[in-house]
Amino acid sequence: MDILLQQIINGLVLGSMYALIALGYTMVYGIIQLINFAHGEVLMVGALTSWSCIGLMQEAMPYLPGWLMLLIAAIIACVVAASLNLVIEKIAYRPLRNSPRLAPLITAIGVSILLQTLAMIIWKPNYKAYPTLLSSTPYEIGTAVITPTQILVLVVTAVALATLMYLVNYTKLGRAMRATAENPRVAALMGVKPDMVISATFIIGAVLAAIAGIMYASNYGTAHHTMGFLPGLKAFTAAVFGGIGNLAGAVVGGLLLGLIESIGSGYIGDLTGGVLGSQYTDIFAFIVLIIILTLRPSGLLGERVADRA
Repeated sequence: MDILLQQIINGLVLGSMYALIALGYTMVYGIIQLINFAHGEVLMVGALTSWSCIGLMQEAMPYLPGWLMLLIAAIIACVVAASLNLVIEKIAYRPLRNSPRLAPLITAIGVSILLQTLAMIIWKPNYKAYPTLLSSTPYEIGTAVITPTQILVLVVTAVALATLMYLVNYTKLGRAMRATAENPRVAALMGVKPDMVISATFIIGAVLAAIAGIMYASNYGTAHHTMGFLPGLKAFTAAVFGGIGNLAGAVVGGLLLGLIESIGSGYIGDLTGGVLGSQYTDIFAFIVLIIILTLRPSGLLGERVADRA
């Protein structure tokens, strides 16, 4: 039970980050039916931008408190990530919007590889130690512990998700997004500008990815040019797991995937008699995904084909 409680806390923290990234995938897919495989690299750019900003502030203004440095770096990283995603949408995806599905998919993979290469040139290929700006003294919850960084991850994720849900459900932009997702041509006839809505969706997704990247780097203490690939792939898995195109599904899928991975890594040695160690934890996520999609192809909260018909 001691191990279980600790793994649940770790799983919720990991799942929160997956949920933030998965929302970017599912929002874009819900509106233009595109899987943006460069989304993980936007996360990486956000994390490395914040790392550079923190390094500059530590040299120029060492008297600033750690939380303020992190906040300033996060704001700058969000602006950079949003600008990058906007450029990607306008240059790489918009010209291919009415082309066969395979063309934008291949373009997205190409953009992902390009961003990794550019990041390697700009920030060099070595791993960077991400500075610890918050207190490292853990808090005890029964027999488990949670660090201030992990608490921040949970709080920031909850606030970001609540803000996004409010934006989508109760604002003019949210209504425009839902209308564009339903039928772009009819939405345009009603005065909605689909291009503006799609650009706004990419910007929101980039901001969430940048926040997730900063939280990921802060939690694990490292940043590098390939750090976005695996979290991006896992978050895409979470989005499919919950039901691609469904915001609540992305959150549920991310949290469940984080819990499955974390709890699985704590018990995989016992379950396999010591044959597999915690480094094989990734197999749990994809085994569960295969089972879920076999039993329910639309995901846990995804719409049924009959609903669309």
